[in-house]
Amino acid sequence: MKIGYSTSVIQRGKTGVAQYVFALLRAMLIHADKHEFNLFILEEDRPLFEFAKNKMKLVTVAEKFRPAVKNVLWHQRQLPQIARNLDLDVLHVPSYRRMLWGAPCPLVATIHDLAPFHVTGKYDWKRMIYGRVIVKQLARRQNQIIAVSENTARDLQTFFGLGSDRVQVVWNGIDHRRFQPGDVTAAKTSAAQNWKLNRPFFLFVSRLEHPGKNHVRLIEAFNQFKAATRSDWLLALGGSDWHGAESIYAAAKSSPYAEDIRFLGFVSDAALPELYQATDVFIYPSLFEGFGFPPIEAMACGVPVISTLRGSLREVVADAAMAIEPENVAAIAGAMAKMSGSTDERSRWRAAGLQNAKRFDWNENAAQTLAIYEQAVRHGK
Repeated sequence: MKIGYSTSVIQRGKTGVAQYVFALLRAMLIHADKHEFNLFILEEDRPLFEFAKNKMKLVTVAEKFRPAVKNVLWHQRQLPQIARNLDLDVLHVPSYRRMLWGAPCPLVATIHDLAPFHVTGKYDWKRMIYGRVIVKQLARRQNQIIAVSENTARDLQTFFGLGSDRVQVVWNGIDHRRFQPGDVTAAKTSAAQNWKLNRPFFLFVSRLEHPGKNHVRLIEAFNQFKAATRSDWLLALGGSDWHGAESIYAAAKSSPYAEDIRFLGFVSDAALPELYQATDVFIYPSLFEGFGFPPIEAMACGVPVISTLRGSLREVVADAAMAIEPENVAAIAGAMAKMSGSTDERSRWRAAGLQNAKRFDWNENAAQTLAIYEQAVRHGK
């Protein structure tokens, strides 16, 4: 097959969609001898795809098409013609934001979540309308849709009326060569040097998005935890600024424990595994997730996890994390106190997480995705 991938929604590699794209394509490399892969990449993003350049074709997209509106128009006006010129058998768009209306060839899209239907104020009003109204019509024009969780598949049926003939569930995976237990002492030394994390710490990795990722309540819970326990633990927040980040910074600044809250910024792919390995407890209080990479990555690195079970997280973290209600600040604080105060609790959840993480493997998921391409091609003819 001649397969095309749109990659321009990766936001310079700093989003969950970016991690999905990178991991899926890395897993697809072993299939590049049998299939031709054409990656459509914004000019300044090309260095992020160095891993693929020897086995896949990198097709440069002019940088002027990076802004959202111009990028949407490029997908609707220019990408269809490019697909025809290349005689693609199938085109995969890995995010609902850029699904095509016209069909130059069979179309496959990945939908990670329908958060606009679940989280009030998730985006500005224009994006909310796009996510609720326009995406519904676009989704119905795809030959096949990949949902990254059963929860997302149910949402597609509930909100878009799409059944199992059009939607197939393929879980995300993790790269177990990268995310695995390591040298904790070396990892902690690195964390102290790079981020001043020189005491035990809770880690939350997510873009700084308010209210969706729930940072403000987490900071309020940290305040309660510190006041009740007088603990010396730190709270580390890794991630780049996003919609509503100013509210998160304001909450941290006004905290009586502001000096114990660390903003790490965007954590590179190279640094992330070691940061997990240095972490004493990973906490994930997000209000809604279509999948949720970070808690599984942390589990694979041998870190005990506290997590909400909202959205897909109930099926992803299963019973391998200490569960919290994300809107209950006191409950979050209580979980932080329980986990930080007991080595037995941490050992229990560490073992459970390591076992749970084994369920998620990109090589298997890439094979399932290829089968969906083949199905789209058969039905699209």
